[in-house]
Amino acid sequence: MTWLDSSIMHTRGMARGKQGTTHELTEAKQGKYHYTMGPYSAPVLHIRPGDRVVVETRDAFEGAIKTERDLPSQKLEMPFLNPQNGPIMIEGAEKGDVVAVHIEKMTPRGPQPLGTCCMIQEFGALTGTYYTATLNQPLPEIVRKIRLDEENVYWSDRVTLPYKPHIGTLSLSPEIDSINSLTPDNHGGNMDLPDMGPASITYLPVRSPGGRLFIGDAHACQGDGEVCGVAVEYPTTTTITVDLIKGWSIEWPRLETDEFIMAIGSARPLEDATRIAYRELVRWMAKDYGFDQWDAYMMLSQCGKVRLGNFVDPKYTVGASIRKHYLRNK
Repeated sequence: MTWLDSSIMHTRGMARGKQGTTHELTEAKQGKYHYTMGPYSAPVLHIRPGDRVVVETRDAFEGAIKTERDLPSQKLEMPFLNPQNGPIMIEGAEKGDVVAVHIEKMTPRGPQPLGTCCMIQEFGALTGTYYTATLNQPLPEIVRKIRLDEENVYWSDRVTLPYKPHIGTLSLSPEIDSINSLTPDNHGGNMDLPDMGPASITYLPVRSPGGRLFIGDAHACQGDGEVCGVAVEYPTTTTITVDLIKGWSIEWPRLETDEFIMAIGSARPLEDATRIAYRELVRWMAKDYGFDQWDAYMMLSQCGKVRLGNFVDPKYTVGASIRKHYLRNK
């Protein structure tokens, strides 16, 4: 028995862990990638709960930065970053439900060097930006092209980093708005949480019929905060299994692994994102695990963990978590 067998997805989802049809969402099938997530774009795929989808994601720059001589200011047009596959329609998904996305595998795709990291003018945590306006000159534009494989990210002759992939942008559609793919919120979006990789399940609240799942912005590795604004961006073949949980009403995205559960909040300032995440975790513990709300609140002050997704985007993302062994009944 694996942790998946006892996961929320497998115990409460409609498929109950039973594998359905496998679909392929290739670049050719996707056609036009999206830079907004909303209820108005034409679906590219219809699936049923329990189905697997093998997705060909593009890098955050849709392949526009090809060499270290390329300048982002000349190759990129803001805010057209983070191209998204989708929308994928999930049969039976209605407002008030939850879509569960199990990331099974992320494989590098394309010719080497696959990875791209760069510094973009007026973008990042340690420079003046559109939202944090200063009179300082923009930081220099620097591009790093990086070899990588399924074991390592070869940053330089001096430094080799472990390959720890995750999906930066994962979301369902908001109910009425169409939100750009750089902005996280309660629909999901560009959360950039390093825990959202293989062997994780993300739970997203359904607000539009069919859910309308979007996925993209794969990272081969990333530190907490994504401090320069860019991780090791790369194209992937990403395999996910999607299920539907009926009647589980949540306000913000949640995440589950074999070790912990996590509630996710996105806002500015950063402390408000942290407040959202911890509030949702307290409420989750009280509703689904039988804790007294105030006991959970005080307990998290002792054993809660915070993961910083990004603090470079239009809204910042924080995940608040607790290890599963604290949730079990004695």
